[in-house]
Formats: sequence, structure tokens, C-alpha cells
Amino acid sequence: MSLSSKKKHGQMDRMLTMEMARVVEAAAVAAARERGQGDEKKADQVAVDAMRSELNNLPISGRIVIGEGERDEAPMLFIGEEVGYGGPEVDIALDPLEGTTICAKNQPNSLAVIAIAERGKLLYAPDVYMDKIAIGPGYAPGLISIDASPKDNIMALADAKGVDVSRISTCVMDRARHGDLIEEIRSVGASIRLIGDGDVAGIIHTTDPEVTGIDIYMGIGGAPEGVLAAAALRCTGGQMQGRLILDTPEKKARAAKMGVSDPDKAYSMEEMAQGDVLFAATGVTDGNMLRGVRFDKNGIHTHTVAMRSSSGTMRWIESRHVDANKF
Repeated sequence: MSLSSKKKHGQMDRMLTMEMARVVEAAAVAAARERGQGDEKKADQVAVDAMRSELNNLPISGRIVIGEGERDEAPMLFIGEEVGYGGPEVDIALDPLEGTTICAKNQPNSLAVIAIAERGKLLYAPDVYMDKIAIGPGYAPGLISIDASPKDNIMALADAKGVDVSRISTCVMDRARHGDLIEEIRSVGASIRLIGDGDVAGIIHTTDPEVTGIDIYMGIGGAPEGVLAAAALRCTGGQMQGRLILDTPEKKARAAKMGVSDPDKAYSMEEMAQGDVLFAATGVTDGNMLRGVRFDKNGIHTHTVAMRSSSGTMRWIESRHVDANKF
């Protein structure tokens, strides 16, 4: 396909997928050096610094739409920051260290993640909470709804899967705000996988329940993580919905400033991440999907997944980096 044809069909250069892999590898390696040290802020900062440096080596005109926070709160990779040295105009959603607490405690499923789409194709979400629900591929459209009760969603999924409701495993973040949700899920008879942090990984895990043991994700987490997870599901398949929690005038005003006209809108996966989407993640700590960074006498070993929505391609990349000074 010619470059002009790619532009015509709204597709980005596929080589950018491999460039993104290098970006998340650099962030993951930097964070892994702080793994288990108990310092969340330091682990996050070194990951941010490494990712920003690599992003500025890309042939793109990139704009951060999901980042470390808004300009006044984040010194680097803030929402609206421009990265790259020139090229196609793209929007970027990223989390240099998804699961800062997980990394600091050296617990499973900490990742470095990034998603890239054409300009204007990623939801420009404020740094607020989002109510989310997600399942993997293979089900009829509209099987789940964020407006339905947890009970109804779980029973619908069990029926579609052809199993007893007790065979449905629900991933929920272990937070006090989820007390009623957890109680309702258990009252139906479904099991629960509680996670301490890292709901991007939790949502992605719904795409392969035979391996991860997670059938459905429910609950409230960060809106930035919601957009990243939607980008990943666009590539792997599945269904997801999210609703911003704008429960104060200040949050509504911030959202309106970023183009959110309906504060009560339920966003579909396709509305959060449109067009041709690229996604990449590297494991920082060992997890269900990716192994964490390894350091040994032969170099640095990383495990990365790189995906593209237009082709449905998932590449699993195992790399050995001989030159430790590269990171």
C-alpha cells in the first residue's frame, strides 16, 4: 500500500509500532531498576524521563492527550505537551509506569504502556475517575452495558458463554469504593479477582480468560487508564464502556474545557479510541500477560507486546539488550 493510500484509509505507518516498542522498553527498564525499593515517586519519575527521551526520537508530531496530568501538575509528559521531531500528526495516550505501587512493592502486572492514534482519534479525557466495564472478544455486540446492574451483566455473560454463573471471574480493584459492587457480585455467585492497582492490565486480561482467569472487568479507576485500555481492546477485540465521574463543578468545568459536552455520556470502546490505533506495553514486573524486566550478565531482557487495530496483529517481542548504557 502506498503512503497516499495509507493516509486515505486513515492508517499509520506500521513501522511506528516497532518504534513504540522501543519507547515502552526504555520506560520499563528505568522503572525496573527501582523495583521493590518502596519509592513510588522515584520509580514513576525515571520511567517518565526515559519515555519522554525516546518519544522525542520518533519521526512524529505527537501531542499528549493522556499523560501524567495537566500542565500545572506534571513537569513532563503533561496533557498537551508536544513530542517527536516532526512527521505525521498523532495523539498519544501513555502511562510510563502503570502500577506505581505495584512496582514499588515488586508485585505482579506493572507495565509501561503507550497508545498512538491519528490526531483527534483518542478521547481527550481529564484526569478524573471513570466507571468501566469490559469483556473480551467473541460475544454479540451490546452484551454488556454500563447502565445495567452488575448482576445482569454477569448473568448475561454466563449465558452467552454457556456456563454457570459460578464459573465467571470478575476483576475488580481492591478499593473501599467498591464495597457494594463486590457484595453484589458475590451475591450472584460469581468469583472475584481483586487487584491492588493496574487496571489497564486488568481490562486487557479479559481478552484471554483461559490464560488469565478473568472474564469481565468492573469498577471505577482512572479515566486516563480507561482510554489506554480501550486502545488495547481495539487491537485485541472485546467490548468496553466507560463513563467519566464528574461529581464536582470543578471537574465538570475541566472536562468541558477539554471538549466533554455531555458529563453523563457513556463512551463505547470505539469512541474512546477511534481509527487506526497502535498499542504497546512492556512488563516491568512479572504478570499474567508479560514477564518483567530481567537483568543478568548477558544484558537486559524485556518482554513486550505490540498491537495494531487495523490489522488485528499482536506481536510478542522478547529482546536482549546487550548495551546497558542504552537505557
